[in-house]
Amino acid sequence: MTLTIGMVAHDRKKADLAAWAEQHADLIEHHTIVATATTGGILRSALPNLAIRLVKSGPLGGDQQIGAMIAQGELDALLFFPDPLAAQPHDVDVKALLRLVLVYDVPAAFSPSTASALARSGLFDRQPTA
Repeated sequence: MTLTIGMVAHDRKKADLAAWAEQHADLIEHHTIVATATTGGILRSALPNLAIRLVKSGPLGGDQQIGAMIAQGELDALLFFPDPLAAQPHDVDVKALLRLVLVYDVPAAFSPSTASALARSGLFDRQPTA
């Protein structure tokens, strides 16, 4: 079964998410990745063979687009690396995204170590269906 995994990172955390994705490419390459525009561009540079669907950048509505996917049951997991030390102009959108993760009980990780724990859980081990 192919999963749809959301990937979002604030500016100072994008490199961390890209590094995590490179380290776990074997686990995520069979799944569909949905990423906000800038994050997705960085992921594409790091992993050019990874299939990534882009939505708008976070401040331009990308967080809300990913939130809508959660509400519609279209997202199976979320990897979101926020920057806890920087104020975000779209903080209300970030909070709404986190609320939807909780309301719809979507597996989520907010740092490299929690993303690795989620990966070790076996969730990403699912093989694509033919």
